[in-house]
Amino acid sequence: MGDSTFLSNLVNPQVMADVVNKKLINAIRFAPLAEIDTTLVGRPGDTISLPYFDYIGAASDISESSSISTVSLNASFVSVTVKEIAVGVELSDRAVLAGYGDPVGEAADQIVKAMADKVDIDLLAILASITGDMLYKNGSSTAALAVKDISDALELFGEDIDGSKVLVASPRLYTKIRNTKDWCPASEYAAGALVRGSVGQIFGCDVVVSNRIKHVTPTSENAYIVKPGALRVFLKRDMLLETDRDILRRMNVLTATKHYAGYLYNAANAIKLTCADLA
Repeated sequence: MGDSTFLSNLVNPQVMADVVNKKLINAIRFAPLAEIDTTLVGRPGDTISLPYFDYIGAASDISESSSISTVSLNASFVSVTVKEIAVGVELSDRAVLAGYGDPVGEAADQIVKAMADKVDIDLLAILASITGDMLYKNGSSTAALAVKDISDALELFGEDIDGSKVLVASPRLYTKIRNTKDWCPASEYAAGALVRGSVGQIFGCDVVVSNRIKHVTPTSENAYIVKPGALRVFLKRDMLLETDRDILRRMNVLTATKHYAGYLYNAANAIKLTCADLA
């Protein structure tokens, strides 16, 4: 009997997992806006409490020999639950042995894309939950977001308006932006855009277009202006890649799982733009 070639002969899960994990961070489109935190790796529990501190306020004038008034440093905590995401791919013996191209390599690439897409979806969902002082409403219940709304919303950053920023826009808002005098296409400004896939700049923001920003009504959609560090991804366990074989069906299975928690770490670094009827 001749030797048989199965997925176990073609794939070393440990080696492939290292490659896939390295590719994953680059594949997550909004990774530059989210700090990757590995402090939870190896720690027990699936719920974490994350602290944030209230500002103590500006310093005060004092006279000679007077006592300094003290204030309390107050910390609040928010609980974040670690989640598990997964994807699986099946490859038949025939596909592995006689398929065109590189079925095993393609499966690994598809796993990277699927996992990265899910992380991006979760990060956008976190931005969609923004309320309070960093929520900008255009004041109209019927008009869609306009280019002027982007300029007006930047005021919410206050004196911290400088620095790198990314505008995540729907295709429709992008169409409006690129037809204005303030638009600078990517081909005309220096390399070094913060986020992969930036199509240009407006008002100092790199513009990224996302099909995931759906039109909630025919005339309205959300948009987000985000600074680096606004989001954080806490890794509980890096991607685990496993393989198995169904001998009855002659199918080879690759699965990938990942445990992590996404979190709006610095709420002052992210603005949600919305129309009045969506707020």
